[in-house]
Amino acid sequence: MALLAVRVGPLDLANPVMAASGTFGYGTELAPFMDPGRLGAIVGKSISLEPREGNPPPRTVETPAGLLNSIGLQNPGLERFLEEKLPALRAFGTRVVVNIVGERVEDYVSLAGRLGEAEGVDALELNLSCPNVDRGLLFGSDPALTEEVVRASVVATRLPVIVKLTPNVTDILPYARASERAGAAAVSVANTYVGMALDWRSRRSRLARPTGGLSGPAIKPLVLRLVWQCRQGCGLPVIGVGGIATAEDALEYLVAGASAVQVGTATFADPAACARVLEGMGRLLDEAGVRDVNELVGSLRAAPAGRSPN
Repeated sequence: MALLAVRVGPLDLANPVMAASGTFGYGTELAPFMDPGRLGAIVGKSISLEPREGNPPPRTVETPAGLLNSIGLQNPGLERFLEEKLPALRAFGTRVVVNIVGERVEDYVSLAGRLGEAEGVDALELNLSCPNVDRGLLFGSDPALTEEVVRASVVATRLPVIVKLTPNVTDILPYARASERAGAAAVSVANTYVGMALDWRSRRSRLARPTGGLSGPAIKPLVLRLVWQCRQGCGLPVIGVGGIATAEDALEYLVAGASAVQVGTATFADPAACARVLEGMGRLLDEAGVRDVNELVGSLRAAPAGRSPN
């Protein structure tokens, strides 16, 4: 069988399949449908210092090829997370990555410091780019601010820091490079695209807020390109996030340059999607005669499939 272990910066993973933040809860929600401990890592739902109620409903709407969400980072806050959620996450026996969010640099510093002292946390993922909260794009849409908050977070914690980048910029590379200069261990590429869904008869948004974040199959071709760009133009390992629903999707991201992938929106249609992607990945690698999944990472060739590069 193909070897599936990967390394993302200093983080060793049993396999490259991670559960994406915001779609997997804190693991226990999906445990009746699959064993979360089989995954390379679980990225929990975003945590802020204080509890957040999130945005008013309606907060999600399906689109022809994806999902718009405007959840607004609802979460129980740091203290309840440490007391109620982290012990259960730890018990799954896989890597635990805590996604954190704040409105000020000091918020990220406080969260990074406290979580660095907590038992069972393996890494942090900085959410600098949520498109459906006030000030949510502040840090993720200015490279100087990205560098500032990442550097402050890195200094504040013993944990590896992964930076989740927004695709809602003209060029993603300055943000990946700013993260690298600031000492990040990796980048997650990418968060959701800002979008809208309207009811023309009522002349109203289908969400309580006018816009939301688009995820799912519609964004996969766009994010694949961003992953390739970051792999080519930045020295950090890349985690691919966006529209992954099958093992084929995941392997395409690895070829584009991702060292690992996160499965997100697919879990709403199939709660066992992460496990299905992982199982399919091993099977496809064996069928192709690939002995180690790392052979695929960044292996994109210049010529289109089926053509020789002459």
